[in-house]
Order: sequence, then C-alpha cells, then structure tokens
Amino acid sequence: MTVETGREAPDFTLKDQDGNEVTLSSFRGTKNVVLVFYPFTFTGVCEGELCSLRDDLTTFETSQAQVLAISCDSRFAQQQWAKQQGFTFPVLSDFWPHGEVARRYGVFNEALGCANRATFVIDKDGKVVDRFESPDLGTPRGKEAYEAALAKLS
Repeated sequence: MTVETGREAPDFTLKDQDGNEVTLSSFRGTKNVVLVFYPFTFTGVCEGELCSLRDDLTTFETSQAQVLAISCDSRFAQQQWAKQQGFTFPVLSDFWPHGEVARRYGVFNEALGCANRATFVIDKDGKVVDRFESPDLGTPRGKEAYEAALAKLS
C-alpha cells in the first residue's frame, strides 16, 4: 500500500553510508524531510538524479528540508558511491530486511528487487505533504517536481 499525502510517514531507522543510524522521526519538529527512493547505486540515471540534488541543495535548505536518499543496496556500496560522487546528504541502505522501508512506503519493485524511483516530502510534523514517482525506472524525476512539492510545505 502506497503512503498517500496527508498521512503520517511511516517511521524507520536505517544506516547511512558511514554506518550511522538515521531515524526519520528524529527530524520531527526541526526539519522537513525529502525521502528520495532510487533503484540502484552506481547506475547512470540514479547518479544523474542524485548529482542534480547534490549540485542544488539550496532549494532544499531554503525549505528547511533534509534530503535522505534510500536504495536497497548495501551501505558498503553506497559508501563508495557517496564518497566518489561527493554526496553530503545521507544515503540510506534498505538492504536488510531487503526493501522493508520501500515496501512500507509502497514503492518496492518485487520483480527487480529494488525501490521504484519515488519521492515523499514530509513536513516537520511527520505528515506526507506530497509524493511523486517516475513512470518507470529509466525516467528521472525533474527539478520542477521537487520545487512544486517543496512549495507545499508551510
């Protein structure tokens, strides 16, 4: 079941690329959160998307939003990739139990064993204010979709 707008975002704790635990609810009351589910580490479309976010974090900072990227890859692969690409935001591993968080958000692709390309914008109260998803794994999300979603934060 996909998490819809207006609903409370399911809480989770995942390890980032450096092995630190990141808990969604720890941002409540202080920061908005943009969950960026992506299919695979070390792939062209995913790299292009996350590098675009990396190169323009001011859009998120202005909205007091923390970017959290999530895939079902191991944190060890993500650590190498994040270091190589210079990502300054957490890259979270939903590796084991495999895809549990992606499943809870309704964006796990059972056929391929990965997360679909989906984004959830969560306000400081923990509510989903917007969500958007690419029509397929090969189509990147555009900057305009992020800007429109961030504009819904109050």
